[in-house]
Amino acid sequence: MEEFLKEYLAILIFLGVAIGLAAVMVIASYLVAPQRPDSEKVSAYECGFEAFDDARGRFDVRFYLVAILFIIFDLEVAFLFPWAISLGEIGLFGFWSMVVFLGILTIGFVYEWKKGALEWE
Repeated sequence: MEEFLKEYLAILIFLGVAIGLAAVMVIASYLVAPQRPDSEKVSAYECGFEAFDDARGRFDVRFYLVAILFIIFDLEVAFLFPWAISLGEIGLFGFWSMVVFLGILTIGFVYEWKKGALEWE
């Protein structure tokens, strides 16, 4: 058990130093910096004017749809990088597999485009 604990001793020392240093910095900032809030410092700032609506307002469903579509297509494009790197090793079968994958992706993109899912009005 002692050998197991010795392996983690450096991590515990590092963690202790990090927590101690963070605590010293927070305490020092309160001691050094004057804490004099005024109305200008504590006012809400959003694009140069006061907020005119509740921050917990509901978003339009189209916003979520466009965001999800972006994430889906972005992740699918991420599959192209490992494929491009290993293209010489996987041969012709890997090439045509990716062509089929990109074809399905393109069909899905055209379908969404025709349905108007990418339109923002």
